[in-house]
Amino acid sequence: MGISRGDDMSADERWIARSEALTRLGVKAQTLYAYVSRGRIAARPDPTDPRRSLYAVSDVARLCGEGGAEADGPEVRAPVMGAAARGEADIQSSVSLIADGRLFYRGLDAVQLAETATIETAARALWDARETNPFADLKPRIDPIVGGSTQRRVLAVLGRRAIEDRALRTHDPVSLKREAASLLSEVVDSVSGPGPRLYLHQRLARGFKAAERDSHLIRRALVLGADAGLDDAVLATRAAAGGGAPLAGAVLAGATTLGGTPLTEIDDVVAYVGEARRDPTGAARRWIGLKGCAPGFAADTEFGRVDPRAPALLDAADLTADLKAVWTEGEAAGGLPPGFGLALALTARRLDLGPTGAGDLLMLGRLIGLLAHAVDQAADGSPIRARLRYVGPEPGSH
Repeated sequence: MGISRGDDMSADERWIARSEALTRLGVKAQTLYAYVSRGRIAARPDPTDPRRSLYAVSDVARLCGEGGAEADGPEVRAPVMGAAARGEADIQSSVSLIADGRLFYRGLDAVQLAETATIETAARALWDARETNPFADLKPRIDPIVGGSTQRRVLAVLGRRAIEDRALRTHDPVSLKREAASLLSEVVDSVSGPGPRLYLHQRLARGFKAAERDSHLIRRALVLGADAGLDDAVLATRAAAGGGAPLAGAVLAGATTLGGTPLTEIDDVVAYVGEARRDPTGAARRWIGLKGCAPGFAADTEFGRVDPRAPALLDAADLTADLKAVWTEGEAAGGLPPGFGLALALTARRLDLGPTGAGDLLMLGRLIGLLAHAVDQAADGSPIRARLRYVGPEPGSH
């Protein structure tokens, strides 16, 4: 997650624990780790517990916009405090909820749902379409987009449909959910190629060249990964939907945003899995010494200590011995549980989906949830209240 600058810092440099850094920054743990990996916040092992990290208070203060002796440079203006300082927007959603360490999709436990639900069933729950079936009688497109990586195909389909489809405001609730089903089916067709009109997870298994007996893992991964509350991709989707963009355009905004931190973090985990298959204990210890934790292992998530989606996927994956050791030895070395990103990476390797397989599963799963947020914003969403505070040069100062 970055390079500790402890040797270069003065003896009176103050360090704070992760919980305090997260509170002061108002961000999630993943964002804090990204700051460290990019050199924006210095980190070092906690002398009392080498499995944990401490963070430079001066770097945290600078990113918070705090003045005074702990911040870099002179104080120019009073800092912006509260939600405005963190760039928060007030959004109402009926899509998902994290409560007591569990994830719910419109009141349904996502882990329980993933045990048996098809992608279509989970989508209908997330889109609030349980009384009707928007997937009924859908026909394949005669000119599907083919060629290139899975993620490129997904974005290409969304881009084409964003041009072709009507604005969200012109739809009634029934036609909007049918358009969501049509869009999801077209994306799957672009990945799977021609063939029988099976369930979505079976078609994806065909496109990924995974064994039919293992298609349930694709189904489970996509259902579990559909949504997990507010992040930048959800905000981008809802903002575009609130502005009246076509459904595909709103989802395209969110899908391209996934190319930032979420997919970058997945790439790091995939690289770690490749290294740890050869020496799981050694790789874990090396990363813990370098960055405080191994990629894919995390505590203090939105769910609490354990993300319930990770064991729900890992326990079903029937991992080979070397892949299971990446999980168990890494957890033993660092004392941290596996996150959902590691579960996706190990499952993708188990299915032999290639180097981008985990990211493909992430994007396809999140597509279901982003569609849900666009539909929810169009149907019931309140205006997104955010404030843009100008902090640039004073007028006429140049």
